[in-house]
Amino acid sequence: MKQIESIVKAFSDYAWGLPLVILLIGGGLYLLILSRFLPFRHFGHAIKVLRGKYDDPDDPGQISHFKALTTALASTIGMGNIAGVAVAISVGGPGAMFWMWVSAIVGMSTKFFTSTLAILYRGKDSAGELQGGPMYYIMEGLGRSWKPLAIMFSIFGMIGALPVVNVNQLTQAINDIILKPNGVEVGLGTNLIIAFVLVTVTSVVIFGGLKRISNTASRLVPTMVILYFVFVLIILVTNFDEVPKYFVMMFTDAFAANNYKGDPIFGGILGALILHGIRRGAFSNEAGIGTAPMAHGAAKTDEPVREGLVAMMGPAIDTLVVCTLTALAILVTGVWQTTSDDGVSLTASAFGQALPGYGQYLLMVCVFIFSISSLFSYSYYGTKCMSFLIGAKRKHYYVYFYILSIILAATTPFSMMLNLIDGTFALMAVPTMISTIILAPKVVKEIKKYQLKIKEDRL
Repeated sequence: MKQIESIVKAFSDYAWGLPLVILLIGGGLYLLILSRFLPFRHFGHAIKVLRGKYDDPDDPGQISHFKALTTALASTIGMGNIAGVAVAISVGGPGAMFWMWVSAIVGMSTKFFTSTLAILYRGKDSAGELQGGPMYYIMEGLGRSWKPLAIMFSIFGMIGALPVVNVNQLTQAINDIILKPNGVEVGLGTNLIIAFVLVTVTSVVIFGGLKRISNTASRLVPTMVILYFVFVLIILVTNFDEVPKYFVMMFTDAFAANNYKGDPIFGGILGALILHGIRRGAFSNEAGIGTAPMAHGAAKTDEPVREGLVAMMGPAIDTLVVCTLTALAILVTGVWQTTSDDGVSLTASAFGQALPGYGQYLLMVCVFIFSISSLFSYSYYGTKCMSFLIGAKRKHYYVYFYILSIILAATTPFSMMLNLIDGTFALMAVPTMISTIILAPKVVKEIKKYQLKIKEDRL
C-alpha cells in the first residue's frame, strides 16, 4: 500500500508541475483580459438570470439556470471547502488562502468561457440527446481531428469524477466525531458499514438521472451554504479579536511564506506555496478542470453567454466565500498550530474548540450534506464521460463502477485518494484549457452579440 501511495503522489506532483500552473492561471488571465473583465462587470445581470428572469421552458436543454448552478456547486462545494482548505493551511499556512483566492478570481473568467462554450457548441450523444461539456465543444468547435483531446478528457473525467475524497473524508469525520468519542472501536468493519449506508443513499438518487440529481442539489446546496455560513459566523464572533490579525496574515504570509511546511520547488519556498495554493484552489472550485461545463451544458437556454455568466458565480461562492470561512475558523481558533490533525479532522478540531460540546456535531451535519450532494453530481459527470466514449446505452455501467469506488474510498488512506484526484484533475485541465483558449475568440463574438441584444431590449 505504501508503494502504491508513493507512486500516486509522484504522479500527482508530476501532473501539477509548472506547465499546468501556467496553463491554468496564465490561460485564465488571458481569458479575463480578452473578455475585458466581463465576469465582474455583469455580476448583477448574472444574478437576474439565476433568479429566473430570462427562463423560457421552450428553450433547448434539460434543467434551469438555477439547477445547473446548484448541480455544479454540489460537486465543488464539498470536501474541497472543508478538508481541502485544512490541507492548504496545515501545509502552506495562512498565505495559502491568498493563492486560493487568486485561483478563484482567475477561475471566474475560466468558468465563464468554458460554460459559454458548453452551450455554444452542444452536441448530441448516441441517443440523440443534446449534451454539453468539454468533450462536446472540442468535437463541435474544433472538429473531428481534435477527437483525441475529447477522448483524453473523458477518460480522465471518469476517474476524476469518482467520489473517493468525499467518501474518505466523510468516513473519517464519522469515525472521529461520532464513533470514537462514544467508545466505538473503528476499523474495516465500521468503515464498510458507513460505505454500505452511503451506497444505499447515493443509489436512490443517481439511478434517477439528471433531473433527480438536479432537484436534490437545488434543495441541498442553498441549505448547506446558509448552515455553514451561520456556524462559522458563530466561531468568528466568539474569536472576533483574532479575525483582523489572521485576515491580514493571509495577505502578508502569501509573499513571505513563513509558515510553509512543504518541499521547495526549484529551491524556492514562495513558488512552492503559490503552487500549493493554486492546486488546492483548483481542487475546490474546479475552474478550468471541465466538470462544471457538463452541468451548465444541460441548462435550458439558447443564449450561451447567459449560462456563462451564471457559471462564473461558482468560484465566487465556493472559494471566495465558503473556503474563506473555513480558513478563518481554522486560523482564529489556533488549531492549525496546536494539533497535528489534517483534512476534515483539523476543521473538526476548530469547531470543537470554538463551540465545546457540540461544535463538532454541527460540522458533522455540514460535512454530511456537503459530501452527499457531491456524490450525486460527480456520478452525473462520470456517466456523461462514459456515454461519450462508449455510447449512451452503456453509460449505466459507470454507475456500478462508481458505487464500488465508494467502498474502496471508505477503506483507503486519505493522502492517496487526494493525490489520485489531484493528478487526474490536472490531466482533465489540459484538454479543457487548450480547447477553451483556441475557441476563446468565438466566445468574444458571442459576448458582443449578447451585449447588443441587451441594449436593444432596453430601448
